[in-house]
Amino acid sequence: MANQKKRVLITGAAGFLGSHLCDRFLAEGFTVLGMDNFITGHKDNLHHLEGNPNFEFIEHDITKFVGIEGSLDYILHFASPASPIDYVKIPIQTLKVGSLGTHNLLGLAKAKDARILIASTSEVYGDPLVHPQPEDYFGNVNTIGPRGVYDEAKRFQESMVMAYHRFHGLETRIARIFNTYGPRMRLNDGRVVPAFIGQSLRGENLTIFGDGQQTRSFCYVDDLVEGVVRLLFSNYAEPVNLGNPDELSIIDFAHEILELAKSESKLDFMKLTENDPLQRQPDISLAKQLLNWTPKISRKEGIKHTFSYFAALPKEQLLRNEHKDFTTRNNEK
Repeated sequence: MANQKKRVLITGAAGFLGSHLCDRFLAEGFTVLGMDNFITGHKDNLHHLEGNPNFEFIEHDITKFVGIEGSLDYILHFASPASPIDYVKIPIQTLKVGSLGTHNLLGLAKAKDARILIASTSEVYGDPLVHPQPEDYFGNVNTIGPRGVYDEAKRFQESMVMAYHRFHGLETRIARIFNTYGPRMRLNDGRVVPAFIGQSLRGENLTIFGDGQQTRSFCYVDDLVEGVVRLLFSNYAEPVNLGNPDELSIIDFAHEILELAKSESKLDFMKLTENDPLQRQPDISLAKQLLNWTPKISRKEGIKHTFSYFAALPKEQLLRNEHKDFTTRNNEK
């Protein structure tokens, strides 16, 4: 697979998943072009790549025209706000990156004759009425709810990608990604893994919304990256679920974190947020059959790696509220 002459563009390169994908494709011998506008990504995630002759970074907002000089073989579109805090703070950018941004990248892929893989999400299933969720389930999404800006942007994104595939014959891939975790997540992004770990490290009580019986299925980032790579180099254009079907309740997960942290913190129960999915578990039968892919890293091992990453952060970063000036830095347009 490795080929020094192959060139890949990764959007959202300074984000959690994007930065890990940069690492993987560089390790495989590709020339990697990373792109991000740092709305939710962070330069620290790419600091280790400075000076790498096979890596180039461009700071750019993909909702504006994307022009790349030279050849391009692959595009991985991972640019998007991806947490409940983001949806409230920057709803319009969330919609635009999934629609206008995707349109710009599809046009680039067409111009360069490049294969494009987009990061879709399990959120296209909404609060599911089918469990576990297979790819042929069309979902239960509230279009006008607070999460709708993300859910519908991703659903529209999938529709546009398939339109380009069918009408223009573009080589496209769609990864429906379920809850993924690991090093380089934003500590205060509102998602449950960094939220619980951060609270435990600060000695705070763990915040649980609702009764904690809602479920999630967590996939470690290395497993997810492997699935993305296999999907990119497959011959399948329609959506494929990528996630770990090992389902557990939020309250059980909270107890796992407290045990790992050796913490005596308690659980604080708060009102369930609007349209928060009550169940989430991927049916990965298609990924098994098509990609010969299943997650390999246990939650115990993955959470230990993730906890160690956050525990090693400087104290001031552990205590910092990344969103205190979020809206002033990112004015809606």
